[in-house]
Amino acid sequence: MNFREKIAETVKERNSRIVLALDLPPEKPYNALLSKALQILDETQEYICAVKINRQLILPLGLFGETQKIISAAKDYKLPLIMDCKINDVGHTNQIIAKYYFEAGFDAVTANPFVGWEEGLKPVFEIAHKNGKGVILLVYMSHKGASEGYGQTVMDVRTGDMTFQYRAFARKAVEWNADGAIVGATYPQKIAEVKQIIENKVPIYSPGVGLQGGKIEEAIKAGADYLIVGRSITLAKNAAETAKKIRDAINCA
Repeated sequence: MNFREKIAETVKERNSRIVLALDLPPEKPYNALLSKALQILDETQEYICAVKINRQLILPLGLFGETQKIISAAKDYKLPLIMDCKINDVGHTNQIIAKYYFEAGFDAVTANPFVGWEEGLKPVFEIAHKNGKGVILLVYMSHKGASEGYGQTVMDVRTGDMTFQYRAFARKAVEWNADGAIVGATYPQKIAEVKQIIENKVPIYSPGVGLQGGKIEEAIKAGADYLIVGRSITLAKNAAETAKKIRDAINCA
């Protein structure tokens, strides 16, 4: 199965559209960080459809070191793994970065479309789709400063028309056959605009629910297909109970 099929299967099995962002705050010794990550994953696995990890967990644990225990656990639970690496370099470097993450066991990577296609992200898509992996593009991030980049006005070089950067990125997500588009849950209107452009050709992944201020119902109604949820679950006193509540709220939205 390719990445889209894998995550669709877990959605069906668990009746959940939560991607758990297993991005934990620093903790020493590092084996305590590993134990915490494994504990949260074990407690919440039945209420989520995928796991997202970013560099703040990879850096202290090592890609081919202790991180492998988390990857192994996720695979035992039959949960797809997304590496939130935000690939954003020249093509040959991007390809090597993606290759390492896929070899480590990840099913998809995130990438920044600012670098473009030729000698940019084309090699990433090629290696990903050749091996049944996924590429999820950043279209509009969830933080307050997102408008400075993703919200700027740019010229479409093909048509000469002026447009917003995130709208141009949404069109690229379709053109490049991306496996997902990230649009912050903190900006439901942006989700709705992107949904109009990509229709149902590319699923929308929305981070920012909870501590960043994003609302579950608003994001889902605007068109989000998956909600990426991190600190609301990982910092909760009862991670499993919180994950279940969020799952149920998504299903009722």
